[in-house]
Amino acid sequence: MELINKKAEQYAKQYTSPLDELLQEVEDATLSGHPHAQMLSGHVQGKVLEMFSRMVNPARVLEIGTFTGFSAMCLAKGLQEGGQLHTIEIRTEDAATANNYFKKAGLGNIIELHIGNALEIIPALKETWDLVFIDADKVNYIKYYELTLPMVKKGGWILADNVLFHGEVLEDTIKGKNAIAIQAFNEYIKNDDRVQQVMLTIRDGLLLIQKK
Repeated sequence: MELINKKAEQYAKQYTSPLDELLQEVEDATLSGHPHAQMLSGHVQGKVLEMFSRMVNPARVLEIGTFTGFSAMCLAKGLQEGGQLHTIEIRTEDAATANNYFKKAGLGNIIELHIGNALEIIPALKETWDLVFIDADKVNYIKYYELTLPMVKKGGWILADNVLFHGEVLEDTIKGKNAIAIQAFNEYIKNDDRVQQVMLTIRDGLLLIQKK
């Protein structure tokens, strides 16, 4: 299902500030050469992540799902002086690609990349998060949320990507394990009185969740 009118999407991109040279390189290389290129946040959502991070001005950011490093580099632009971003990627090849871009951007000391299972890595990170970005395997979204929410400071934020899941959650009958998992996650957040939230219809859906 086409969620965003292609003309509207191009128009939005035209009136969105351009990516810096290296982010453009990451986007171009991923879109042209990665078999799962659709997982990239892309220009407009990347700028949304960057500007949201700049508004929050976080000291500590956690990203679950690094992919090729694009979104981490966007989020890192809003970090406080001395701030740090931790990002977790299970695929070694994508992690290596991302790490090369982090070093090229001069972010090697600011972004800490963890390779492995996020469900095991998250509990070992003894941090208090200002901002968390969940963009990993959909069936574990609720687990990632419950692992991170206690470590998010009061008033802090969790962003969850792909909450429209290619429009599959809009169908009368939701099929497929990922769409079912995302629908369950959306309902879970809706009924959680520990937070308030708003769903944005950007790209594949972005859920902004604030801890009360």
